[in-house]
Amino acid sequence: MQKFLSSILAATAGLWLATIIVPHAQVNIYQDSNFFGFIITQSWQIFLLLGITLGLINFYVKPILNVLTLPLRIITLGLFGFIINMAMVFGVDYLFREFSAPLWQPLFWTTLIVWALSLIASKIVTNDHHE
Repeated sequence: MQKFLSSILAATAGLWLATIIVPHAQVNIYQDSNFFGFIITQSWQIFLLLGITLGLINFYVKPILNVLTLPLRIITLGLFGFIINMAMVFGVDYLFREFSAPLWQPLFWTTLIVWALSLIASKIVTNDHHE
């Protein structure tokens, strides 16, 4: 459960940080923005929704993709794993019109930020504090 929550938190924080740092990566709230009938009026609501979506994708879909693409990841010495991460961020970009990371550079930097925060969060969660 901690790993799942850290994945959502890292995705939310990463997307928020990316919209601040990365040029052309942006989140817009439209007048008709909603999620299954729930009206979205604040930026924190859309960031939380995007983070939950990306966190769920990272938690459930990424392990399956990692197994399926294992030969490619071995051949490329793990770099194909980053392509998988970029595809997941692109999937969130495709699903939500409120989030935009167009072209490859903003997508690359957004993915790098989300990946770095996910790595930090996973190191914190897996660190045992037992004595």
